Amino acid sequence: MHDVLPDDPLRFVLAGCLNRDTILPLSGPPQTDIFGGNLAYAAVGLNIWGGKAGLLARVGPDYPLEWLDRFKSLGFDLAGVKVIHTEIDSRRFMAHEDSVTTHYQNPIQHFADRGLPFPRSLLGYQAPGPSLSSRTTPLKVSIQISDVPSPYLDASAIHICPIDYHAHIILPSVFRQQHAAIITLASHPGYMDPAYWEELPSLLTDLTAFITPEAEIRNLFQGRQTKLWEMAEVLAGFGPEYVLIQTEDMGYYLLDRDSGKRWVVPQYTSQVVDPTGGRDAFAGGFLAGYRQHYDPVEAAIMGSIAASVVVEGSGVYYGVDVMPELIDARKLALRELVRQL
Repeated sequence: MHDVLPDDPLRFVLAGCLNRDTILPLSGPPQTDIFGGNLAYAAVGLNIWGGKAGLLARVGPDYPLEWLDRFKSLGFDLAGVKVIHTEIDSRRFMAHEDSVTTHYQNPIQHFADRGLPFPRSLLGYQAPGPSLSSRTTPLKVSIQISDVPSPYLDASAIHICPIDYHAHIILPSVFRQQHAAIITLASHPGYMDPAYWEELPSLLTDLTAFITPEAEIRNLFQGRQTKLWEMAEVLAGFGPEYVLIQTEDMGYYLLDRDSGKRWVVPQYTSQVVDPTGGRDAFAGGFLAGYRQHYDPVEAAIMGSIAASVVVEGSGVYYGVDVMPELIDARKLALRELVRQL
C-alpha cells in the first residue's frame, strides 16, 4: 500500500476515540498503557480488507501521537486527529472474564485477583461509570464540525464509532450534506436507554447501517420488547437501511429495512485471546465490504472475519499483518454458514 498523497481522494473516513489502554486479556500477559481506542480497531478492521481512511478524533496534549505512525505508513490520513489544549484522561481499563464479559471498574481488584502488580500508569484512574449522555454538554472527545478537514467531506463512506450523543447527532448530517453515500454508526451506551427514546429517530434517520450490541439494545427496549428481531424492526422504522445486532452468542443479526429480510451471520470461530476491539473491527470490516459490494450480507461476513482476526491477539496492530490467503479462506468458509430466516 502507498501513502495518501495530497490529491488522493479519500474514500473512507472513520471517526471515534483514541485511548491509552490497559488490558487484562483472556490469555497472555497484561497489556499496560498501549495504543487503543475504538477508532484504532475500526481502522484495523477496514485495513484487513485493504481500506485506508481519514481518521477523526480528539486527543489531549500528552497523547503519544507516534503510536499512529504505523497507520500513516499504511496510507491512513491523520489530519483529522486534533490535539486540543485541554487535558483529556484517555486511559481505558478492561479486564476480560470471557469472550462476552468485560469489567471496566476496579482495576486494583482485578490486578490483585490475578496476582499481578498494579501498574503505575493507572494510579489515580477513575473509570467512567454507567451514565446517560448529556443532551447539552458534549464530552471533551466529542468531534465538532470545525474538527473535520475539508478533504474529508469528499469521502463516500463514513463510520462513526461510539463517541457521545452530540457527535452522533452532528456527524451523520454533516457528511450526508456532502458526498457520503454510506454512513454507518455504532451505538453509544450513553443514549441506549429508555430516557432517550424520543431522540432515537433523529439519531438514526441519516444512516445506512446502525450497529449495536445486544446488551445496549436490550437496555433501550426494557419494558417495550423482549425479542431482538422485533427491536431491530422498530429501529429500522426510524430510518437506517440496515440494523445489525452484535449478539452475545448467536453472531450478528442483520435486518434489511426495505425487504424485511433477516439473516444470521455467525461470528467466525477463532481462538479468542483478547476480545478488545472486536466490535469495532467488525464495523470497519462491514464498511469496507459495503463500499465494495453494496451487499449487506457480504459486508457483515467481512466484518465478522475482521473481528475474528483482531481477537486472536493483543494490541491494535496485531490484525494488520494477517495473510490475505487466510482472510479469503475464512470468508469462503463463513459464507456457507450464513442463514436467512
